[in-house]
Amino acid sequence: MSPNLPAIVWFRQDLRIADNPALAAAVASGRPIIALYVLDEVTDGIRAHGGASRWWLHQSLESLASGLAERGLSLVLRKGAAADVLGDLIGEADAGAVYWNRCYEPGAVTRDSAIKNDLKSKGLDTESFNGSLLLEPWQIATGQGEPYKVFTPFWRRLRELYTAPEPARIPEDLPPGPKLESDALADWALCPTRPDWAGGLREAWSAGEHAARGRLAQFLDDAVADYPEDRNRPDREGTSRLSPHLHWGEISPHQVWRAGAKLLDEGGARAKGAESLLRELAWRDFNHHLLFHFPEIARENWKPDFDHFPWRENPDGLAAWQAGKTGYPMVDAGMRELWHTGFMHNRVRMIVGSFLIKDLLVDWRDGEAWFWDTLVDADLANNAGNWQWVAGSGADASPFFRVFNPFTQGEKFDPEGVYVRAWVPELAEMPDKFIHRPWDAPDEVLSGAGVRLGETYPERLVDHAAARDRALEAYKSIKGKES
Repeated sequence: MSPNLPAIVWFRQDLRIADNPALAAAVASGRPIIALYVLDEVTDGIRAHGGASRWWLHQSLESLASGLAERGLSLVLRKGAAADVLGDLIGEADAGAVYWNRCYEPGAVTRDSAIKNDLKSKGLDTESFNGSLLLEPWQIATGQGEPYKVFTPFWRRLRELYTAPEPARIPEDLPPGPKLESDALADWALCPTRPDWAGGLREAWSAGEHAARGRLAQFLDDAVADYPEDRNRPDREGTSRLSPHLHWGEISPHQVWRAGAKLLDEGGARAKGAESLLRELAWRDFNHHLLFHFPEIARENWKPDFDHFPWRENPDGLAAWQAGKTGYPMVDAGMRELWHTGFMHNRVRMIVGSFLIKDLLVDWRDGEAWFWDTLVDADLANNAGNWQWVAGSGADASPFFRVFNPFTQGEKFDPEGVYVRAWVPELAEMPDKFIHRPWDAPDEVLSGAGVRLGETYPERLVDHAAARDRALEAYKSIKGKES
């Protein structure tokens, strides 16, 4: 192909300009550049975005389009099967090259491999790059050449192998390809309208590359020193809140690593906080490592014993959990935070997950599906991996018999009830002693706080102690079974 023919940069989960290897490769080729995003919800194996993800995608594409326009490029939007869209666009633009950054979900791997083989067979320069992980799944293996199944040795090996690459440099002016027709972003109807339930998302988040870099800088300036402790405290602003920016590729893990690693040589609290942040990046890589090598874990139990688990059909319990009306304040606060903001503190994710799976005996896949629809950081590898971790059915998982106690967890990690009061305002006047267990409060305390159990705040769906015993009995029934 002539080196003068345009290059298509196919944006996917890399909605940024800085440190974008595919875009850098297009620049280095000297070709005119066509920036493309494809909304592919029809190719077999591609999971359609949930509602909160669609909202975020709209904002992020607006940000990307604006950034590209400042550099002289238009963002072409097309909807349909990616293979068909690319084929049409190549014909329209007489393109000679296609570049993209890799995705690692099973459906994307299958689709992208077929597209790459087809384009190469037609003589197009076709290259893909790592734009979203520290190390790609095939770059890290055990001494026996096998995929890792336990995080701690994975983390040690990653630290040995990984060196942050030099940033991919993108010039301020980019050579535009031919003008092409584009869908209007508004026509994709990614944002809810009737009803518009995204008000809380708009209050909580700014999407896009600029916001991602600002969020990282703010975290490293303000919160990193206390991160090892505060990351478990939902009553404090102690987490990085980078997960949606990382999922959508508005910032790369290499960028986060470089920024965090600069603090390691300082010693002291900031260095310890930075080390914890880097470990969380590695956990993200670990989940993608597992999904790539064992793609079935997106929907199937890693441990076959759990195929025999006696899950309960409990639609009323599931609905109460989704609505934040379980009668357990810490669980309800988390589920309401999720619905309002599209996010939930990581410690609380473990608490609400354990409650659904072990107190209510609802299949982890029902929880994963709800998170997929409501999280702005919904990510196939992280979502399925973390739900299986809580369930005890996954790789390197928390054992099933580790049942989170929803009120003692609240007392430990939200001791003054700040988090619960923020999201369960009907309990705002409860004293600290009873904020996480209102059912133990004397009548005069409940009356003084304006709380009527079963009326202004729900009674508990289950008694936790009895539910824990029931869960452990259910677990005993499957131990040692094989599919």
